[in-house]
Amino acid sequence: AKLPIYDIGLDTIAHYVEEIRHAKTIFYNGPAGVFELEPFSVGTRELLTAVAEADGFSVVGGGHTVAAVEQLGIESAIDHVSTGGGALMNFLAGKELPLVSALRRSHAKFGKPAG
Repeated sequence: AKLPIYDIGLDTIAHYVEEIRHAKTIFYNGPAGVFELEPFSVGTRELLTAVAEADGFSVVGGGHTVAAVEQLGIESAIDHVSTGGGALMNFLAGKELPLVSALRRSHAKFGKPAG
C-alpha cells in the first residue's frame, strides 16, 4: 500500500540547502511539508533556517510560510516576509494582479484623484 508523503526527504533537504547557501537571491513560497506536525516539520525547518542563514537577499511568501517563519523565530533574518504567497509568485511571474487591474480600470474611468 502506498503511504502519503508529508515531508521532503533528507537527500532533497541537503540538495536544496546547498543551493540556498550559494544563491544570491532566494524566493521561498510554501512549506516543504506538514510543518505543523513535528515529525513532518524537518524539511520546512531546515530550508527556512538555511534561507535565514544565507548571505543572499531573501524573500519568503505565503501565510503558511509566514507561520513557519514566526514559529522558528527567524523573521529578523529574512529580508522580506510577504503574507501573499500566490500573489507574490504571480507578480514575480509577470502576471497581472487583480487589485492592480482594478486600480488601472478605476483610473481609466475616473482619472486622477483630486488633491
